[in-house]
Amino acid sequence: MRIGELASRAGVSVRSVRYYEEQGLLTSTRSPSGQRHYTDDEVERVVFIQRLYAAGLSSRTIIELLPCVDAPSEENSDAALERMAQERDRLSAHIADLLRTRDALDALVATARAYREQLRTALTG
Repeated sequence: MRIGELASRAGVSVRSVRYYEEQGLLTSTRSPSGQRHYTDDEVERVVFIQRLYAAGLSSRTIIELLPCVDAPSEENSDAALERMAQERDRLSAHIADLLRTRDALDALVATARAYREQLRTALTG
């Protein structure tokens, strides 16, 4: 199938398909005129790649996980599980940082509200 049909069947843009190929996540064969051609299996692969992106993974991390799909083995599965655990830990640390930042902002908002209330009282008092 051609790139437009793959994109349509997988529910992504043609630009996304091209990007996946540029990143080494997807391969195609080329016609003599240079048009990309894909197999039906690539539809599932693109959907899988989309799920990995939706989980917050980068193309670099996704490339590390693909051997589990392309050459299933216990070793590749263990490596993929370890890599996903590392990514989860990274995300958890980022979430903790964001929570600390939000808490600091909440404290500033509370201080600003208290100051505003003092001003209001001083002006009306």
